[in-house]
Amino acid sequence: MKSLILCSAVFLLLLTACGPTLKVTSDVNKQANFTGFKTFALYNPAGQQSPVSELNRNRIDQGVIAAMVAKGYTQADTSTADLLVNPITIAKQGQNVTANTDSYGYGGFYRPYYWGGGMGMGSSTTTFSVDKYIDGSVIVDVIDRAKRQLLWQGVGNSQIDGPIKDPDTKIPAAMTKIMASFPAKM
Repeated sequence: MKSLILCSAVFLLLLTACGPTLKVTSDVNKQANFTGFKTFALYNPAGQQSPVSELNRNRIDQGVIAAMVAKGYTQADTSTADLLVNPITIAKQGQNVTANTDSYGYGGFYRPYYWGGGMGMGSSTTTFSVDKYIDGSVIVDVIDRAKRQLLWQGVGNSQIDGPIKDPDTKIPAAMTKIMASFPAKM
């Protein structure tokens, strides 16, 4: 039994080590007192567009619900909930540009400032490499419904280099990681 648990732990460690790293940050309103809050509702303001598919949006929502329930909150209707939770997704294209210069010619130690430069005595070649990626972020806002005041915000950011493999487990795991620092109900 212990060897099965150890093998599972090693497999999960290797699985997470091979994927892109999720960077998580959070911020909390220092004056907020979370002891009076008991219920929450997912909140999506009208007109808010999501760059992810409806399936992944549902996975994100279910991950947030699971994290809130695990912390002791009860899901309620938007009009009666103590807290409104708004998961926002952002995706933008980015690129990394790298340059590599090879210098050939006289001069030894002083390359690329070699003797005879510009007189056909040496040459250099610069190659550029452009890598495109998608920078994906999930921002989770937790709002006091009565005061319409932001109480907590968690942000998860990662470079996405292709379709997510096994989104049914990876997206909820990412949401759990983002929501980890959210205060539990006292």
